[in-house]
Amino acid sequence: MRKIIATEYVTLDGIMEAPNKWSGQFWSDESAKFKYDELFSSGALLLGRITYEGFAAAWPTMEGTGDFGERMNSLPKYVVSSTLTKADWNNSTIIKGNIAAEMVKLKEQPGQDILLSGSAQLMGLLMQHDLIDEYRLMLHPVVVGSGTRLFKDGIPMKALKLVDTKPFKSGITILTYHPASADK
Repeated sequence: MRKIIATEYVTLDGIMEAPNKWSGQFWSDESAKFKYDELFSSGALLLGRITYEGFAAAWPTMEGTGDFGERMNSLPKYVVSSTLTKADWNNSTIIKGNIAAEMVKLKEQPGQDILLSGSAQLMGLLMQHDLIDEYRLMLHPVVVGSGTRLFKDGIPMKALKLVDTKPFKSGITILTYHPASADK
């Protein structure tokens, strides 16, 4: 069974919104290798509408991305949205209706794991239904003060178990968590 892996850029104050505005100063060869390896070990992308629209506007025409860009553009993409009527980015499928049931079906398909990037609202929904198998938080040593938080107020409490840490020379630390309930 495939896993859903939430991979998120996040600040010390828990903000995930607009990483293009605060993460660049910490980018390094280590970060690039981590994201490259992560993408190539995955078989699909899972995105909410807002993240999908941003990625779909950028990746198909971005120059100089090499095989990373080719992989981003060629992977199957599953877009969870109640408002989108079409998804023109190559290999994109819109998911509506019973999202939890659709995610279970996706996980049951053969293939490599599914990467959930950005998509705070979708991540919260999947977290409520215990559908995220791994959380990879790319913690950046910066405080931005405002923006969309990774974990919104009011979500049910979830215990997570730290399974790996990877500090980078740039100050980024990769924190990998599994749901604590998976160990029971």
